[in-house]
Amino acid sequence: MTALFRSVPVLVILFALCVQPAAAEKSLTLMTHDSFNVSKEVLAGFEKEHGVKVRILKAGDAGAALIQAILSRENPMADLFFGVDNTFFSRAIKGDIFRPYNSPLLAKIPAELQLDKQHRLLPVDYGDVCLNYDKQWFRQHDLLPPSSLDDLVLPAYRGLTVVQNPATSSPGMAFLLATVGKYGEDDFIAYWKKLRNNDVLVTGGWEDAYFGHFTAASKGDRPIVVSYASSPPAAVYYAEKELAEAPTAAVVTAGSAFRQIEFAGILKNTQNGPLAEKFIDFMLSRSFQEDIPLKMFVFPSNSEATLPEVFVKHAKVAEDPATVSPDAIEMNREKWIEAWTEAVLR
Repeated sequence: MTALFRSVPVLVILFALCVQPAAAEKSLTLMTHDSFNVSKEVLAGFEKEHGVKVRILKAGDAGAALIQAILSRENPMADLFFGVDNTFFSRAIKGDIFRPYNSPLLAKIPAELQLDKQHRLLPVDYGDVCLNYDKQWFRQHDLLPPSSLDDLVLPAYRGLTVVQNPATSSPGMAFLLATVGKYGEDDFIAYWKKLRNNDVLVTGGWEDAYFGHFTAASKGDRPIVVSYASSPPAAVYYAEKELAEAPTAAVVTAGSAFRQIEFAGILKNTQNGPLAEKFIDFMLSRSFQEDIPLKMFVFPSNSEATLPEVFVKHAKVAEDPATVSPDAIEMNREKWIEAWTEAVLR
């Protein structure tokens, strides 16, 4: 009997070990903007390989999400952040929320996309914001489509263009920067005054401009819209009937586009540093990079990534985009927006 009671604690321990709950599943949280998208099967491949559940925390547009990440730096809401672009690059760096990571995949990323020499922000994708025009409208009206920003202020193009407000729209801000880069800080407002006098239409955001006023996508009356160089392949991809030719075209002549580069980074106070590094490698790998074009309709940063056929046939990349340094953008953003507002809306 004594021996039996002496064995009870051992039996209890053995029983407890048998019924212990399984170890909690590892998790990794990516904070990003509302437009982030990735195929479930691509993400599942990373989760299976590393035995982890990836949570996607969408936190508004890119600017709003970045502000939340900066405000929560001491107690971060996520392990990684994706969606900082070059219009908010300096703000993100000054916020001091990212730690360096020199991914081996950076060797496959063109140097001109790598804006941070310390590798706190690593380039994942890029897209050119530029004019798009309705091919059929210009054919029907026997008018040459615009070939540069200069054309928009000519009398023949009066009342044909719709743009977005740079204070409320990411492509609107990028297009404003295209004009700063092309005409210079001292002269871009003079260009916008001419554009206003030529009856430019301003909307609050891209969706309203493209699907509310652009003739190729709505019953609107504006055959020129500010959009992306990847919008023509999107028009083909989402068309109800198979199209041999894109109904729209992008204007990517010298100085007519502004290149947005999107970055990912590891948040400083993450408790999952090694796993976060693996996820950065994953975002720069071909499996993720080749998923980007048809999920977010931008171009992959990895030069070895294969583009889908619809991009090869219908997308253009600006060879000489307008440039404005991230520091100049951060220093002057509010001043330029205010000057634009005064010249165009008031």
